[in-house]
Amino acid sequence: MKRALYLLFLVVSTLAVTAQQRPQYTQYIFNNYLLNPALSGIENYTDVKMGFRKQWAGIDNAPKTSFVTANWKLGGDYLWKNALSMAEPNDDPMSRNYMQNYTASASHHGVGVVAIYDQQGPISRFDVDLTYAYHLRLTGTLNLSLGVAAGMSRVGLDVSALTFGDVLQIDPAVKDIKNQLKSDLGIGLWLYGARFFTGASMQQIIPQKLSFSTNAGYNLGKEVPHYFITAGYKLFVDDEINIVPSMMIKKVSPTPVSIDVNLKMSIKERFWIGGSYRRDDSFSGMAGVNISKLLNLTYAYDFTTSDLNKVSNGSHEIVLGLQLNNVYEVFSGQKMW
Repeated sequence: MKRALYLLFLVVSTLAVTAQQRPQYTQYIFNNYLLNPALSGIENYTDVKMGFRKQWAGIDNAPKTSFVTANWKLGGDYLWKNALSMAEPNDDPMSRNYMQNYTASASHHGVGVVAIYDQQGPISRFDVDLTYAYHLRLTGTLNLSLGVAAGMSRVGLDVSALTFGDVLQIDPAVKDIKNQLKSDLGIGLWLYGARFFTGASMQQIIPQKLSFSTNAGYNLGKEVPHYFITAGYKLFVDDEINIVPSMMIKKVSPTPVSIDVNLKMSIKERFWIGGSYRRDDSFSGMAGVNISKLLNLTYAYDFTTSDLNKVSNGSHEIVLGLQLNNVYEVFSGQKMW
């Protein structure tokens, strides 16, 4: 019994305490809504994203993540209906000329939903959150949004994936393991204008204990807050090419601070390539295409730089995007850069 409980303690404490509990993403810059509820309803259309990430390919039971997100504004008014902001359908909302005549959107509300399934070895997690944001017009060219996400998280442990020998047949502490259902809460801020964005968010605000054993001495698992700070700025090379440098700082106690530096180059807002560096972890290459005014597809590959590169073949991430009710028939989003 002691051996079974000890193994169980190692699994829970390693994956649920000292490790990052929320999934890791490479293409978050194109869907910051995954990390910050303040982006709910930031576009003129309903923005839907479906993605899959396989981390550290080549390692058995490495993390795998699937997600679906959707968010939209409330109300029938167009967010940028001013003639200087967007006069006609098919006007490019990312063009240099448009940015020079940019006006902030009217104050408005946005809502959305996030569903994420993440599996790390024997531990799986399913999160569903509803989000709300209010976008305040601060000046003629500046908006500030405040958002909140609330929902439920189901954390499960697959006992059959653990090896205890014959202990499972006799150990009631292991037999009584049950899935955990916990409430979830997150908040965020997002400041944005024609060419820049900056934001901060916090996930897992509510302290939650994780208990996978009937033995109180081994119930040491807990959820910890995740903090994110991000910013980016758009620069034009010419009327058809632009680049967007950006960065993100992430803190999950007790792990060290994680720093990402990204660069994206877009050509005619139809094709783009990019790269990313995550300190002490990986280099990434990214590419995407706006297939139509409804559909876009992006892909990223991470080259592992940590000691895991001896056994890992890198990480893959693919995301399919839909722009529903795209009234202005734009190829790329106004605010997702």
